[in-house]
Amino acid sequence: MRLNSFNALLACCLMMLVAGQSFAAGVSVAFVHTARLLNESPQINTLKRKVGEDFAAREKRLTEMQMQIKVLQEKLDKESASMSSSEQRRLKHDITTRRLKYKHARDELTQDKQLRYSEEEERVTRIIREVIEQVAQDDKIDIVLQSGVLWVSPEVDITDKVLMRLRELAKNGN
Repeated sequence: MRLNSFNALLACCLMMLVAGQSFAAGVSVAFVHTARLLNESPQINTLKRKVGEDFAAREKRLTEMQMQIKVLQEKLDKESASMSSSEQRRLKHDITTRRLKYKHARDELTQDKQLRYSEEEERVTRIIREVIEQVAQDDKIDIVLQSGVLWVSPEVDITDKVLMRLRELAKNGN
């Protein structure tokens, strides 16, 4: 009886092994480095440049605010001995108020830039995903892995193909 259950288990394992090999033989798998795509794709570079340009005026105003605070602080440091106490209080209050306004404006700018970047990055990520799907379909790939992989053979890495297509899209204005 014990031998029969061992034989049954052995037969089951052999069937799974054979089925697994035949399944693996018919499935093509590829890998793509999405982090590399997000760093090297021309769409991301365009996105970074565009967001930077869109917020350049606000960043310039922040720099001007910072310079004004610096000038006022230097004035307080140099001329405080010759100022009346009410003038010193007024100037210190003005500096404090400006610092708070600067901090608020800087935080608001940072949030706005992050929000805008995230929105645009989502759009670019959709484009990258579509290009990965196109490459997979063109190369008749059944499964594309993107993370959680310990090692990848260069033969199954399609990152360069995807980057090439993304560059072509960027040249065509997409």
